[in-house]
Amino acid sequence: MRYDNIKSYKPEEFRRLTGVKPDTFSGMVALLVKAYAAKHGRGGRSSKLSIEDMLLATLGYLREYRTYAHIAADFGISESNLFRAVRWVEDTLIKDGRFHLPGKKALARSDVQYEVVLLDATETPCERPQKNSGGGIAVRKNGTR
Repeated sequence: MRYDNIKSYKPEEFRRLTGVKPDTFSGMVALLVKAYAAKHGRGGRSSKLSIEDMLLATLGYLREYRTYAHIAADFGISESNLFRAVRWVEDTLIKDGRFHLPGKKALARSDVQYEVVLLDATETPCERPQKNSGGGIAVRKNGTR
């Protein structure tokens, strides 16, 4: 799925597909455009994917846990090219600091009350057929039937 196909979706549908609101997505794209211009300021080969498609592929990888091969096939590029694009997008967004997840300490300080459910998963023996001495494995090893 390319960005051109989903940019006209309603904000609720856009968020369901990408995991972020359209405003957040456009903020990420603005940051990536600046970083891409700085990276390719002196020239270099341009990417086969647009900035929006790189970000969409990254969000799809992080959200859906699909393999690089499947996402690369959707976008029509090689797996290694997609890997480099996803890694660049992740690193650029992390360096900025505006688009990061809270750490373990912030999650531990939250006021969320957890409900504990205990599950009894003990093993119970099942009946299995017993080996007999007349036609068992030991007789076959001797070569007699």
